[in-house]
Amino acid sequence: VQLQASGGGLVQAGGSLRLSCAASRRAFGMSVMGWFRQAPGKEREFVAAISWGGTRKIYEDSAKGRFAISRDNDRGTVTLQMNSLRPEDTGVYYCAAGSAVSGEIYRSISRFDTWGQGTLVTVSS
Repeated sequence: VQLQASGGGLVQAGGSLRLSCAASRRAFGMSVMGWFRQAPGKEREFVAAISWGGTRKIYEDSAKGRFAISRDNDRGTVTLQMNSLRPEDTGVYYCAAGSAVSGEIYRSISRFDTWGQGTLVTVSS
């Protein structure tokens, strides 16, 4: 297993969760790391991404101001801190890695070629 996501669970609306993804050296090296969400009956969609050096971060519109992505290259981990959660944030969250050159960042799902198994987040109203 190259990517292992954890931290999902059941939380009330307005609550917080912290998702973590542990990556093997092969998956993590020189990679853009991203989080995606797949709600029941819907396609997988982009949530957040971070560049290799951690200096560039992008978010989908509804996540801006509520979610924060970070990475620790020494430990090979990427984290998604989710605050002020809403019922529409419910879904399986996947971490993913894609090869990149220095400073590059992107959100297109087709650019991510290594995926974790997903962790379920359920936000109750």
